[in-house]
Amino acid sequence: MKKFLHGLIVCSAILTLISCATAEGSGGNNTDYEGTKKMMVDMLKTDEGKQAIQEIMNEEEMRHELVMDNAYVKETIQETLTSEKGRAFWQEVMRDPEFAKTFAESMQTENEKMLKGLMKDPEYQGMMITVLQNPEMEETVLEVMKSKEYRQQVMTVMSEAFESPYFVAKISEILGSVAEEQMKKQDPSKAEEEKKQQEQQQQEEGGGSGSGGQSSGG
Repeated sequence: MKKFLHGLIVCSAILTLISCATAEGSGGNNTDYEGTKKMMVDMLKTDEGKQAIQEIMNEEEMRHELVMDNAYVKETIQETLTSEKGRAFWQEVMRDPEFAKTFAESMQTENEKMLKGLMKDPEYQGMMITVLQNPEMEETVLEVMKSKEYRQQVMTVMSEAFESPYFVAKISEILGSVAEEQMKKQDPSKAEEEKKQQEQQQQEEGGGSGSGGQSSGG
């Protein structure tokens, strides 16, 4: 970084001297700042200027300086993104479907990690509950759930789920547990009556088989 700045300072000094010499030769006018800046920009745009910058950037010391200055870069980016111009810029670029898709795909893994971490945070859970309890949010969610696209997506997910043997086995297990619980919650008198009917039916079946045995013996 220091070498790069040093190079720019040297270039500025040379260009300033040239401008001063030109000004003295033309009547001693003040140095034209805009003209000097334009000359510097033009020089940096040349192949020689680009090559010089590339060589400086490829130096190990230069890369080290950039890494060491990472905190400053991070702070600068944060300030830029939170500014009015930064928000306006992102709102504009996010309207481009291609850019939005590429950006989302590049951030998908990190976003998933972040969301999984947040879902375990009690404070975040409380915030989500508060948001979902908001009447406007509830209305929005209901509208989404009523949409044709959402229903099609749900049907697709369910179809894929029912193709999984594990999912089907889990559903069967849950349904069996529910049926068992319902049987336990039935009216005791009704349950007792059903039990007596079952016992009576078993006795009749037993008696019938006994009579059949005696008839065959006679």
